[in-house]
Amino acid sequence: MTPREAFINALDGGTPTGRVPHFELVFYLTMEAFGKVHPEHRTFGSWGQMSELERQLQRRDVAETYIAIAERYEHSAIYVTGCYGLGKKDTIGETLRVCEFIREISGDTFCILVPGDGTYALPGGNHMVEFAVQMAERPQELKDGAQRYVDIYRAAAERHKASGVVDGYCMCADYCFNDGPFMSPTQFDEFVTPYLKQTIDCYREHGLYAIKHTDGNIMPILDSLVECRPHGLHSLDPQGGIDIAELKRLIGDQICLVGNVNCGLLQTGTDEECIESTRYALQSGMPGGRYIFSTSNCVYTGMDLKRYDLIQDVWRREGNYDA
Repeated sequence: MTPREAFINALDGGTPTGRVPHFELVFYLTMEAFGKVHPEHRTFGSWGQMSELERQLQRRDVAETYIAIAERYEHSAIYVTGCYGLGKKDTIGETLRVCEFIREISGDTFCILVPGDGTYALPGGNHMVEFAVQMAERPQELKDGAQRYVDIYRAAAERHKASGVVDGYCMCADYCFNDGPFMSPTQFDEFVTPYLKQTIDCYREHGLYAIKHTDGNIMPILDSLVECRPHGLHSLDPQGGIDIAELKRLIGDQICLVGNVNCGLLQTGTDEECIESTRYALQSGMPGGRYIFSTSNCVYTGMDLKRYDLIQDVWRREGNYDA
């Protein structure tokens, strides 16, 4: 299978073969690896003054950077997020143009994913009290807002499906702290679950894949997340107390598990701890398939690239179904 086919096979729960598919939500260490600024960190202040040829060169360079990451680290999918600095008036259009370049250059090698989550995420500290007051005093206002976002993402799905270059979505609204969700499970089922389910149902109707990302301790809302039927669940955060072996037992026959290699250890732990975390994720996630190898968040700025190379080596040696 191609990397894209293996990735989709894992999301669909097909029979696993070969090496476990690999993916990172974001790989920010492009300067260390390639001497290039990551697309998300670039600014295009003169975009309005560029000729269309200059814009095309910028789009192509963004696409080539994503492909370089996927090829060097054997990722099966590319999550295209770094287009917000390009055409600010049409982020979807600019994202699609970059996706088109990725397809043109690499063909069907990689699964192409784009952002696709309008549900309420954990509010920033400056807005948390205001959001709590809204839930208590103006709940319908919040629900109306959530429904508007569903409609926006439905329209976006039409464009993505029509493009023929997008395979699915990473849905990146974070819901949880390390000790639990920022809403009670009852509130979550009132203000998030119905709208998350509508959005994922829409994606499924269009034949598009949905990987739901949230850090932290998801266990109090796990049943609600499963009810919404995402194809994959990321990041299975061990810093939030998530045990991938327990998740595999509970939902491993329903949803593809993505992640669980401890990001914190990659920065502050020993080599032995990083290897142990990688091995535990593989040994717990692989049986029966429905597993995609990944860190428990992303490869973030400040992480030592050697640590990522270390876990890559473990994956290459031990993440093989046919071995």
